[in-house]
Amino acid sequence: MAQTKKMLDPDPRIYDFETEYELGQDNVRPFGLDIHNPVFLISSIMIFGFVLIALANQEASAEFFGWLRPWLTSTFDWFLVLSVNAITLFCLVLIILPVGKVRIGGKDAKPDYSYPGWIAMMFAAGIGIGLLFFGVMEPVYYNFAEDGNARPLGIDIAVPGNEYAGVMGTIHHWGLEAWAVYAAVGLSLAIFAYNLNLPLTLRSAFYPILGERVWGWWGHIIDTLAVFATLFGLTTSLGLGAQQVAAGLNEVFGIAPSSTVVVLLIIGITIIAMGSVLMGMDAGVKRLSEINMIMAVGLFVFVIAVTGVGTAASRYFNVMKDYVLHLPALSNPFGREDTSYFHGWTTFYWAWWIAWSPFVGMFIARISRGRTVREFMICALLAPTAVCALWMSTFGGAAIDMLNAGGAEGVHATVIESYAPEGALFGFLKELPLYGIVAPIALILIVIFFVTSSDSGSLVIDTITAGGKMDAPVVQRVFWCTLEGLVAIALLLGGGLSALQGAAVSTGIPFTLVVLMMCYCLWLALKSEKSKM
Repeated sequence: MAQTKKMLDPDPRIYDFETEYELGQDNVRPFGLDIHNPVFLISSIMIFGFVLIALANQEASAEFFGWLRPWLTSTFDWFLVLSVNAITLFCLVLIILPVGKVRIGGKDAKPDYSYPGWIAMMFAAGIGIGLLFFGVMEPVYYNFAEDGNARPLGIDIAVPGNEYAGVMGTIHHWGLEAWAVYAAVGLSLAIFAYNLNLPLTLRSAFYPILGERVWGWWGHIIDTLAVFATLFGLTTSLGLGAQQVAAGLNEVFGIAPSSTVVVLLIIGITIIAMGSVLMGMDAGVKRLSEINMIMAVGLFVFVIAVTGVGTAASRYFNVMKDYVLHLPALSNPFGREDTSYFHGWTTFYWAWWIAWSPFVGMFIARISRGRTVREFMICALLAPTAVCALWMSTFGGAAIDMLNAGGAEGVHATVIESYAPEGALFGFLKELPLYGIVAPIALILIVIFFVTSSDSGSLVIDTITAGGKMDAPVVQRVFWCTLEGLVAIALLLGGGLSALQGAAVSTGIPFTLVVLMMCYCLWLALKSEKSKM
């Protein structure tokens, strides 16, 4: 125990950003830039190389990523599922143990943001475009896809009482286990940055086991891997968002979707995100996140009002009951009969969430000073699960009801007949009143989600590559914002959706080991902080 306390009492001189880093950590400032040399250079050079190769060899890239994703998800399925199970149990235990009283930033720390602002930014970063893209499509696909193996747990949806099995299967992917990954990484970064005065970067979480070696090549490797995981996880979301905006433009303005339109959308929205970056955290990300939440709540209230509040409430509680009952089976990686659902969706989602975890984790760490561990876990784990489930059951459940009643031709055409998932939301909204008003609002909402994801992502990657510095020059955030757009374009042109998903999975699987070790180091740090109290 004495050695652990010593390991968690680093020399504060190492983290004085006004001087050069000691112990082999170089912090150079060419042209006024604040660059953490090895991580910035290695990451940027390799990513630029990837963009050039993918754009120059689009057919080969499409073939490679088309093979990569299914091979990875079927080979490492057990590893991903067991790892996420362990992370989820760890987060739940922290809520009830005495270490839950530890406050991020110390016992006298005060929250930087109000509850509404804090939760709005957390949701905008953690959920992003996903609820709008998958909220209708995924539950419908699980219920009505031609492949019977796509159904959760092998449940035959024709059996009375299981008509919302697809909603339950969707909540499994967007609920407890997804947010546990974010919460574990976010709390680790917050504790080591605000309680132990370490830089807000991934390597800091490994101080209990690596000691001063985190400032050498071990740390460089961890941070570089985090940059790749963040970038590819983020560009998957950006690519999906661009495709959905293109579908929305077709619905609202009659602009036919094409690769050119998607590329122009990514460029245009990246430019808007740069404007948000230049405005800063409070004026940019925070304000856009709050606008986003207001619009999302407005869209949700409209849908639940016109489809029936009582029906939605009954559906929600029944689906949540089924979700809790079936969670052990859904989280079991062995002897699965629902191989298409398990390999095609669950293992991909787990790798995607882990790839996204440096981005979401660091962002929510930055905005969570002053919260207790218990407060952090409840707000970052349980509350988002309940809200995501409510959204999926309202949108997806209503679409299933319409299809069962012989309606929702737009949803049927985009999910069941041709599988063009980016158009599912607009196909669903066509069945509701005031489509001419609601569809443009939904389109604007998607764009703002797109912008907040790009803005937040550039902020996080910039922090990692600047060695944890939270006020690096704005031009660096603009650089990473631009690079995110280039990677999204390269992946979309070099394989489309399968390329986006393959890139996320290829970085998420190795980063799983990093997240597991972070949980162990976090436990050591929390025990040390509790003993100080």
